[in-house]
Amino acid sequence: MTNYNFPIPNTFGIDAKAKLFIEYYSLDELRQVLKEHKGERILHIGQGSNLLFTKDFDGVILHSKMARARFLDDETVEAQNGLRLDDLIAQLTDMNYCGLEKLSLIPGEVGASAVQNVGAYGCEAKDVIVRVHTLDVETLKERVFTNEECKFGYRDSAFKHELKGRYIVTSVVYKVKPGDATKTREEIIETRNGKLPKVGEVGSAGSFFMNPFVPEEQANALLKQYPDMPHFASPQGVKIPAAWLIEQCGWKGKTLGGAQVWPKQPLVIVNANNASAQEIMELAAQVSASVKEKFGITISPEVNYI
Repeated sequence: MTNYNFPIPNTFGIDAKAKLFIEYYSLDELRQVLKEHKGERILHIGQGSNLLFTKDFDGVILHSKMARARFLDDETVEAQNGLRLDDLIAQLTDMNYCGLEKLSLIPGEVGASAVQNVGAYGCEAKDVIVRVHTLDVETLKERVFTNEECKFGYRDSAFKHELKGRYIVTSVVYKVKPGDATKTREEIIETRNGKLPKVGEVGSAGSFFMNPFVPEEQANALLKQYPDMPHFASPQGVKIPAAWLIEQCGWKGKTLGGAQVWPKQPLVIVNANNASAQEIMELAAQVSASVKEKFGITISPEVNYI
C-alpha cells in the first residue's frame, strides 16, 4: 500500500497528500533530486495557486526555494522561479522600476508566470518576458527559451503542451524600465482586494475560468439579444468576459456543498466551507453548462485539475 504522508500546499485548501514533497535551494540540489527520483512521477509546483488536486498525488512534488532577483542591466531583471511574483513587483516598485505593476497581487511564483502566461488589466506575462531559463528533466542540462520559443497564448504556453514535464522553469528574465509605478500598483491592489478573495483567507485559485473568444458573427448575434454585453475585439476573435456570462446565468453567490461562486466576482470559485475537490469540479461543470445553454458559449477552467 502506498503511503501518502506529505501534505501538498495549495491555495484552494484541499486536503491532498503526496508520496514525497521536496524543496530545493539550488540548481545542483534540483539536479540531485531528479537523479534520485528518475522514472518516478514528478510534479513541480509554485504556490499551488492554479491547481485543484482531485486526489492524493502518486509521486514526488517539487517546490523551489530559490527566490532571488538581480538586475542584468537597466532594462532587464532575472528572477528565480521560487520568488513570489507579487514580491518581485513590490521590490521593483520600491526601486522605481515599472513594467510588471499590472500583474500586482496575482497569486503564484515567478516560474508559474511563464508557464501560465498570467495576466490582468491588459497586460500578460508574455508582454514583459524576455527569455525563460529552464532545466531539462531528462538530460539535467540548462536550456534558455526566447519569448517566441515559449509560444505564449492566452493563459497558455508551450510549457503546458509539447514541453510539459520535460522542462522545469528555473528563472525568468523580464524587461523593465525606470519609472514610478506606485500609483498604478496601489490602484490595482485596491481593486483586486475589493472584489477577489484574499489568498490564505479563503480557499480559491483566483480566476477559475478563462474568458472565451467567439467569432464576430456569433458576437453580433448575441449583441442583438444582449445590447449591454461587454465585448472586446482581438486577433483571436471577440472576447466576452466570463464573469458577465456567469452572472447573467444567476450564479453569483450560489453554492454546491462547500463550494461557492464568489459573490463579489463570479469568475472565482471558492472553498467556502471545507469543500471537496469533487464539489468544486461539479459546481464548475454546472456553471459552464448553464453558460453553454444560455449563450451557446463554452467557458473552460483556467485551473488545472490534478
